[in-house]
Amino acid sequence: MGFILKLLMTGAAAMLSAYILPGVSIDGFMTAIILALVLAVLNAVVKPVLVILTIPVTIVTLGLFLLVINALIILLADSLIAGFDTSGFFAALLFSLVLSVITAVLDMIF
Repeated sequence: MGFILKLLMTGAAAMLSAYILPGVSIDGFMTAIILALVLAVLNAVVKPVLVILTIPVTIVTLGLFLLVINALIILLADSLIAGFDTSGFFAALLFSLVLSVITAVLDMIF
């Protein structure tokens, strides 16, 4: 039950983030749920590999390169999902930041 609730909250956060940001669009709530599921899989599979491969750069930038990795994962999800579009790297970076903040707030509430 916890995973489904987390998935629904992330989908709602993605819809809200896309509504706030001008360079991001999501077709509907079902696309947002699919986006949340794809992001969960990408964060579980791809992100650890990218983090390990970029440890030197992450250390030199004091961890700020992890934001770039998050944006790359958003861009990868953009290429995988038909109803989710970002206008570029900067939009993906802002989307990942806003999505993280909204998801954290929703986690504190529920």
